[in-house]
Amino acid sequence: MRVMHVVTLHTPTHAFGGPTRVAFHLCRGLNARGGRAVLLALGDGFPPGPLPREVDGVPVRLFQARHVLPRFEVSGITSPGMLARAWSAVRSADVVHVHLMRDLITLPVALLALRAGTPLVLQTHGMIDPTEKRVARLVDALGVRRVLHRADAVLHLTERERHETAAVLAPRPIAPQHRLVNGVPAQERRPRPPGPPTVLYLARVQAGKRPEDFVRAMPEILAARPDTRFVLAGPDTGALAGTLALADRLGVRGALHHPGALDGPAVLEALRGADVFVLPSSQDAFSVSVLEAMSVGTPVVVREGTGLAPDVARAGAGRVVPRPEAIGRAVLDLLEPAAQEAASHAAWRLVRDEFTLDAVIDTLQDIYARVRAART
Repeated sequence: MRVMHVVTLHTPTHAFGGPTRVAFHLCRGLNARGGRAVLLALGDGFPPGPLPREVDGVPVRLFQARHVLPRFEVSGITSPGMLARAWSAVRSADVVHVHLMRDLITLPVALLALRAGTPLVLQTHGMIDPTEKRVARLVDALGVRRVLHRADAVLHLTERERHETAAVLAPRPIAPQHRLVNGVPAQERRPRPPGPPTVLYLARVQAGKRPEDFVRAMPEILAARPDTRFVLAGPDTGALAGTLALADRLGVRGALHHPGALDGPAVLEALRGADVFVLPSSQDAFSVSVLEAMSVGTPVVVREGTGLAPDVARAGAGRVVPRPEAIGRAVLDLLEPAAQEAASHAAWRLVRDEFTLDAVIDTLQDIYARVRAART
């Protein structure tokens, strides 16, 4: 089956984060089963010369990003060359799988798929919800509501996302909705790292991920465990300078290491080398980074209200905190040997039993089959 996945942006530093990583995982899993999945996206931040045709084993069609509306950041980039070729691309696919946001790439391609009559699957990653922002409401009126209504399937991560996506379209009915969780490749469980404890943040360094809350927890942890190392990893998307300045003001900068963006093998190495993984964000729909940490047996600290928080709490795979001020205490709890061992095993079991990529691909292939069968 020829499947075209469409995301807005891919960069060498993975600056766009979750949706692109999910799309790569899905393409790789489909191709491992004999499928023909390709990823269509804008490329940005690459060295001069032709953009790559393959990334991490996945065939890609990348087009140079043009920043036509800089104040809208990722939503304001496009490529006339991509849009000119998108019509033939969607017509040649058996299914077009669009990782939808309010932008100048994924929405136009979804509209083209409707026009071409190619089966259309939308995955919103928690990015399409009711809003009072005037520009977003205009984009909804110009196309988002149409594709949500006429798509063959709309995928959601959580019940909250399912209701919020449908509310954008209300009172008109949304297309058939299906749950598809994020999945990651199964991994061997890591032994507890030797040496001083390491606490890891690994995500985009942006305000929404709340890296400053990671730094604010450092003094409490260092007061009890002065030998603790802290690693702030990930591409800077606007919050690094403020986060490092806060570390300076708190007097903990010497304990904080910033290696920058990490690639695939380095991500797993960092996760295996950490005693605790912390993601202070209060708005992640279903963090791939948290799943990847748990897949190797690294306990996690996450906020209430995030998509994986109920699963972490249910399995005992780490700690779920109600507010940022509780992060330090939660980390110290997980640094205790008995708590560390129990949470590590629970985290690894949770991903192995419920969130492996193989299980997600099973579900996705079933959705594709139902979509195509309904068309015929």
